[in-house]
Amino acid sequence: MSNRQRLQLVLVLGALIAIGPLTIDMYLPALPAITAGLQTTETAVQLTLTGTLLGLALGQLLIGPLSDVVGRRLPLLAGLAAHIVASVLCVFAPNIAVLGTLRVLQGLGVAAATVVATAVVRDLFSGASFARIFSRLMLVMGLAPILAPTLGSGLLRWTEWRGVFAALAVLGALLIVVAALRLPETLPVARRRHGGLAATLRDYRGLLNDRAFVGLVLVAGLAMASLFAYVSGSSFVLQDQYGLDEQQFGLAFGAGAVGLIAATQFNVRLLRRYTPQQILVSALIAGTAAGLLLVLFAVTGLGGLGTLLASLWLVLAAAGLALPNAPALAMSRHSEAAGTAAALLGAVQFGIGALSAPLAGLFGTGSVPMAVVVAGGMAAALAVMVLVVPRATLGAVDPDLAVALH
Repeated sequence: MSNRQRLQLVLVLGALIAIGPLTIDMYLPALPAITAGLQTTETAVQLTLTGTLLGLALGQLLIGPLSDVVGRRLPLLAGLAAHIVASVLCVFAPNIAVLGTLRVLQGLGVAAATVVATAVVRDLFSGASFARIFSRLMLVMGLAPILAPTLGSGLLRWTEWRGVFAALAVLGALLIVVAALRLPETLPVARRRHGGLAATLRDYRGLLNDRAFVGLVLVAGLAMASLFAYVSGSSFVLQDQYGLDEQQFGLAFGAGAVGLIAATQFNVRLLRRYTPQQILVSALIAGTAAGLLLVLFAVTGLGGLGTLLASLWLVLAAAGLALPNAPALAMSRHSEAAGTAAALLGAVQFGIGALSAPLAGLFGTGSVPMAVVVAGGMAAALAVMVLVVPRATLGAVDPDLAVALH
């Protein structure tokens, strides 16, 4: 593959990876406006985020194994088409129930893009080449959540909340054209998986029988729960409780995402001196401590918005260290079923995230419920890591895999 072809592939796959975070986060500044516009409750609006995450979770479980059987292009193009249709229908959603249902369909669509982009890299590269390409894609996945609320805030200066979904439909249309013209089939018929549903179920059963793998997947999912409790609750807390406008919220949200990405990049340096399990345990301890501080500041109001944001950003930084290392340890245990393992890992992460998104809203949309769920996710992840994962069974992580997942 020439340098030009490699660059083209990275750009196409990066765009496919980015549509997931953009679909999740781009409408966040509009959540209060959706609440008013559809005459519903904050909790009901947060459930639309849950719908997207559930679609992502289920989609990865279904589309990952399916792409191993029928190839990459068909599931990808079908998923993007579903995303476009759902986005267009969101523009005309008459009530919150319809919007929530359509968000599930959006999640299924972007799951195809996420799974296929990862699988294509696995089809074409191995070893150090795989690590370099996948690291670039992970950087895109980190940058997209920063840009998404800012893009959403910019759109809301010119249009109402329905315009955000129109923009997502246009993005999906551009991607389906690019994918159809520039992304060839990368899984030849001879390499496709056989055995159908029975083989897939055997793979999943083998993974679920591995206590250490299940524990690490739960750790990753609970850390993700903290992240999505912040994602779903921050727009209400920062705009309604603290009075930030849509643009200021976009900047505050972006600052937190910058901290998370900085932590993931710093993690690469830490790996030169410490093992992934050492970093993971330390990050979970630090995240739990920062979460308890967050609860303290939310309950007492001590220091106002500044201390609340500072403690939130510390939790996000801890998540930035925990989230890469838990998957790296889990994936290193099952290289023979990497695709299925990745699908299960992603499904659990987004599935638990989907449950955490509306949880805080059940007790109100203030800073205290959000802080409790954020801190609870980190504390539960630490408890699972200590009590469930047998540390003696955690072997060394392949260096190329470690780099790729960071």
